Amino acid sequence: MLENPRAGRVKAIAKLSRRSYRQETGLFLLEGPQAVSEALTWRPDLVVELYATPTAAERHRDVVEAADNAGISWEFASEDVLLTMSDTVTPQGFAAVCRQHPTAAKDIFDSSPKLVAILEEVRDPGNLGTIIRAADAAGADALILTGRTVDPFNPKVVRSTTGSLFHLPFAVGADLASMTARARAGGLTVLAADVKGESLVDVRREGLLATPTAWVFGNEARGLDDDKLALADRAVTVPIYGRAESMNLATAASVCLYESAFAHHDRA
Repeated sequence: MLENPRAGRVKAIAKLSRRSYRQETGLFLLEGPQAVSEALTWRPDLVVELYATPTAAERHRDVVEAADNAGISWEFASEDVLLTMSDTVTPQGFAAVCRQHPTAAKDIFDSSPKLVAILEEVRDPGNLGTIIRAADAAGADALILTGRTVDPFNPKVVRSTTGSLFHLPFAVGADLASMTARARAGGLTVLAADVKGESLVDVRREGLLATPTAWVFGNEARGLDDDKLALADRAVTVPIYGRAESMNLATAASVCLYESAFAHHDRA
């Protein structure tokens, strides 16, 4: 059992909270039984190290059984060790070191996707994680993150995806102009979510959402600049019927992605 919080490997895992160290190692930290279970179910090949407190291992026997079935060795660790490794003040008893697994944008478009989310300068980790989770739930084929979007392997992003990070391909470090051009060349209509756009309801009635679509979502505070909006075929806004001043980016993105999903499934 690993009991020393000052052990070298414990300190190394704790350093994965830093983007520079994640970039140097190509690794990231995964925490909690749900997220670890998803990794073991969908991408066990990515799991490099796995630790669990005795209490957590007893409470979540299915997780350690999944590790055993996947041929992944795991080790008991004390609560203090998990606390040192963790990016949270209340660790959930499991921590895994995983390999980063971005997909090339070329591979995404070569697979003839029908629904893609392109994220331009999304800076809040919670928003990015929620959008990844929503895209997964809506059945999106992939996500593309531009170079100015927060690192998807940031611990806060990873936690908020609750395992969806392992369910669908995503590209990182992309250029918005080249991605919108590639999407259009692949037969996707490029729709930019923006408050200055036309109503999502009108676009839905037009039938446009039933076609292959690449949604572009911009920065939480500024949205998309005019030159970036010009890269899209249409700009679309989610109408607000109540008295709310605005809508959270992740909420608006969820609505847009699900409207496309509804249209695609209605057409099928």
